[in-house]
Amino acid sequence: MTSNRRYLLVRRPHGTPVPEDFNLVEAPIPTSPAGGFVVRNHYASLDPAQRGWMDDAPSYMPPIPLGDPVRATTVGVVHSSDNPDFKPGDWVLGMNGIEDYSAVMPGGFTSHIDVSLADSPSKFLSAMGAVGLTGYFGLLDAGKPKAGETLLVSGAAGAVGSVVGQIGKIHGCKVIGIAGGADKCRRLIDDYGFDVAIDYKGKSVAELSAEIAAAAPDGVDIIFENVGGDVMDAELMNLAKGARIILCGLISEYNSPEKVGIRNLWQVLVQEATIIGFLVMGYVPRFAEGGAQIARWMAEGKLRIDEDVQVGIENSYDAFMRLFAGANTGKLVLKIA
Repeated sequence: MTSNRRYLLVRRPHGTPVPEDFNLVEAPIPTSPAGGFVVRNHYASLDPAQRGWMDDAPSYMPPIPLGDPVRATTVGVVHSSDNPDFKPGDWVLGMNGIEDYSAVMPGGFTSHIDVSLADSPSKFLSAMGAVGLTGYFGLLDAGKPKAGETLLVSGAAGAVGSVVGQIGKIHGCKVIGIAGGADKCRRLIDDYGFDVAIDYKGKSVAELSAEIAAAAPDGVDIIFENVGGDVMDAELMNLAKGARIILCGLISEYNSPEKVGIRNLWQVLVQEATIIGFLVMGYVPRFAEGGAQIARWMAEGKLRIDEDVQVGIENSYDAFMRLFAGANTGKLVLKIA
């Protein structure tokens, strides 16, 4: 390849992103910066959080500058280097962009990866990447599950939710999953071993709350929240005393110009519950620990992590929007090359 295809953010989305918010351009392949290197990106992670980074609003990461490639965690191969620690041919993971080639400085999230440990380098964006590790540390460190407790997971058929539910089962919890549609609910039971699957589609908050109550008559000890909105309001009506709510995502709100927020917050006080905001960024020093345990569980057949790999940088928009249509069937990954 003699040029660098770059998928740029050219306009701040208002509500749901549209194709005109982006532009696919070609540019020269960058040269290695002093002390840095250039990565040929092979796979890019597509995540709901990227929608938040497109807004010019306070967040845990700065907004993507207009005219820059859409920020993404990528895995790829060092193409050229001005750093002796990163040699051409080395496989690396880092926070880069949706583009063929990224100029990178060492530090931050950038690290070497051993692709011989997985059947595909994309696994470092799913099972052995932020998805698996979010589920691992989010549930075990923030949720602190105990055998016999009831765990409720929203967005349960998604990449993180399916991991959380399976780890909950490994630790002896009763696991209830909320997902959209009969097929996803079937997967929760048949593929991921959940005890109960609840379809939220077409149900009012009261109806969804009643289904949760039927599945957890003594209340829910842990909620792993990925959705927000009406789903979270229904969940909050079913808290056990001292429940822990791990707030990992609010995908129902990401494309809403007017945010709904939490309307049943009073129940947190009534049940003396705790809401914990969770980001996996603070666990980078422990990634090796979590990755090793996840690999063991997968080898033992206790943990299944599916991927939905979409092909071609020219298909970036359609691939990204699968997240918000609920069309992805596992961790969503874009194969660039």
